[in-house]
This record gives sequence, C-alpha cells and structure tokens, in this order.
Amino acid sequence: MPMDKQGQDDNYYSFVKEHLGVVPPCFSSMKTRVVDYDSGKSITIAVPVMESYLNPEGTMQGGFIAAAFDNAFGPLCFLATGTSHTAALNIITNYHRPIFLGEELVIVARITSKGRTIIHMEAEGYNQYGKLVATSTTSYIVKQYRGE
Repeated sequence: MPMDKQGQDDNYYSFVKEHLGVVPPCFSSMKTRVVDYDSGKSITIAVPVMESYLNPEGTMQGGFIAAAFDNAFGPLCFLATGTSHTAALNIITNYHRPIFLGEELVIVARITSKGRTIIHMEAEGYNQYGKLVATSTTSYIVKQYRGE
C-alpha cells in the first residue's frame, strides 16, 4: 500500500489508527510517516532529521537512528502477529554514513522469519539520495500469558 507525500501526515495517522488503534508518542514525536506496507511482510517509514536529533558533529545521533528503526520494527511485528503483547529482545544497529539536518531517513524493514513466539526482522536505512546510512536487525518475542 504505497502512500504519496501529499497528505502524508493524514495518511500516516489514519494508517496507524486503523491498524494499531493508537498513535504511539514515540511515532508522533519523531514525525514518523508510513511510506509503504506489504501486509505482514514489510514496512517502509520515513523520519525527518530534526535539529533536536543532532550530535556535536551535526549529524543524526546513533540512538535516534536506532529509535527510528524501532519505529519500523514495532509496528511491523504488531501487524504480523495481531497482538501488542510483544517485546524486543535485542536491536543491533550498524552505522555506515552520517545523515544530516533536513534530510530524511527512509527505513525499509522486513520479517526474515516468524515462529510461534520469536520473530526476526532486518532493515536498511537510506538517506533521501538512496545512500545506505545504517542497517539493523532485531528479534521480538510474542509474550504468552496464562490462559492463552
């Protein structure tokens, strides 16, 4: 379901509300938008690089890049499992080049394997020129509760 940039905020918040039920504060504070979604397989998001994300070098700080990846992994896991009872076991992020104020970090995340309780995902983050900025992998657990 590709989404165009026109009306991107409305598209994003409508998508999130429809599929997740709520817009998590971490999404709205990072001004995350959904660019594309392939049901239960992959999601593409975009996050603008804002001044508050900059490190002393004037580039997006690594923790914010990792948080942007998490803003892709979390919804993808929820959409693939149909439950919010999941938690990240780990997130490993490797940085390849800096990204600068005013640019947009585009993250393409996909599920690499999905078991009954563990889901593995990987993603790449690109700048608006298509250059690789960072890569990330994660594993999520689907939490089981008594009686389920």
